[in-house]
Amino acid sequence: MRLRIDLAYDGGGFYGWAKQPTLRSVQGEIESALHRILRVPDNDPDEPLRLTVAGRTDTGVHASHQVCHLDVGEETLARCVGHMDVPAVIALTRRLQRLLPADIAIRGIAPAPDGFDARFSALERTYVYRIADRASEVDPRTRGFVLHIDDDLDLAAMNEAAAMTIGLHDFGSFATPNPGGTTIREVKTAYWRRIPASPLIGDGMAMGERYRTPAAESGLACFTIVADAFARNMVRSLVNGCVQVGAGKRQLDWFAGKMAVPLREGSTGPIAPQGLTLEHVAYPSDDRLAARANAIRAKRTL
Repeated sequence: MRLRIDLAYDGGGFYGWAKQPTLRSVQGEIESALHRILRVPDNDPDEPLRLTVAGRTDTGVHASHQVCHLDVGEETLARCVGHMDVPAVIALTRRLQRLLPADIAIRGIAPAPDGFDARFSALERTYVYRIADRASEVDPRTRGFVLHIDDDLDLAAMNEAAAMTIGLHDFGSFATPNPGGTTIREVKTAYWRRIPASPLIGDGMAMGERYRTPAAESGLACFTIVADAFARNMVRSLVNGCVQVGAGKRQLDWFAGKMAVPLREGSTGPIAPQGLTLEHVAYPSDDRLAARANAIRAKRTL
């Protein structure tokens, strides 16, 4: 049977999502835990317990809502029940939540609908990049998921750059393709906004100005981008390009030129990873899952 697994993780302690022989990864931690819980030997050809993920995150990148799927035999899955008087999927959820390290959280596990593929059935992914610039109050508690830079950012100029990315484009200036793949992607929306100062205690409580302590994210410059899929390093490289424009180091016509000529030449490399979080993965209705997966497997063209 196929299981859908929804999860979150702090990417600061991982060398990305993908399993690696000698480095700590999110996939490696979860698959190791699955082998222990289900009592399956490593490299078992009949039960590989291999996860397929909606979007592979790079080293240091976080996810507040990631999705993956697991194919597992029903008899194997039943091994996790033990003394619990609950269905096997619930037993697996509880055991994984207890066994996994604190920087991974299982949000839920459920039998996947027919045709579901965590990667290919997805309609779109949403990423957010958070920056504390010179106009922001730096909160040291947020250093794990917010990038601090010593520049005043012009968000109006950055939004002009971000608007150029919307639509179907070849992002070859800002990304690298997988072998045999392409950097053509469709961006649904992309924009920068300054998070307004939100008091922790609402005005309705009438407790006076002295209680208007700002929330942790107040004042941050945040980039939100939604696309059908992302090529490697694409979001962080677009953020870096926008930041160069917003800091006055590059002009908008430079960014436009990079969009017009999809050529990687060194000035549009990825910004630091810690500010980036995968926030959401959207899927179609159950009756459209298989059709979506088949359509997205086709190599894209402009």
